[in-house]
Amino acid sequence: MFYSFLRVLVRIILFVVNGHNRFINKDRLPEGNYILVGPHRTWFDPIYYALAASPKKFSFMAKIELFKNPILSFILRHANAFPVDRNHPGPSAIKTPVKTLRDKDLSLVMFPSGTRHSQELKGGVAVIAKMAKVPIVPTVYQGPLTFKELFSRHPVTVSFGDPFYVDPKLKLNEEGLAKVEHQMQSAFDALDKEIDPNFRYVDVTK
Repeated sequence: MFYSFLRVLVRIILFVVNGHNRFINKDRLPEGNYILVGPHRTWFDPIYYALAASPKKFSFMAKIELFKNPILSFILRHANAFPVDRNHPGPSAIKTPVKTLRDKDLSLVMFPSGTRHSQELKGGVAVIAKMAKVPIVPTVYQGPLTFKELFSRHPVTVSFGDPFYVDPKLKLNEEGLAKVEHQMQSAFDALDKEIDPNFRYVDVTK
């Protein structure tokens, strides 16, 4: 209930602030649960990903520091977010999302790079997708990169790629993880080019 209320509230706020949203290729979204993955380009791209894939509901990984504030912690937990210690992830960083994908009607928004300041893909997505037996859906966001830029009303585009599964026979060693990472990165590049052939991402927060 809280998630649905929050989604409506956020949708209204973003419409007032910007109002130029384009969500394309929604027909590629599969039935059931899946992991929505994309390059992390701004602090609010997970919000746009979740809105773009609506009415599907999502869970989110969030850095543990955000849960230190009791008010923010309440909001995050009721929005299906769960804490992850980036410095010391531990088994729960894998077990929690796998259990959610298996047992609840919730998909997962996840960023393979982990942070907005790294474009290096990591192997967590492949491990979770294989264990939960759900597809990976590549996604990209193009648009304003700061909250201030949102007010410029420059258009926001979110596009979905074709879902794919991690081969259950694939060994998730260095070679196996590299294969999945290459498939994700190739999909991101193709989606970016499809939206805008001249697109180049620049981290404006550095």
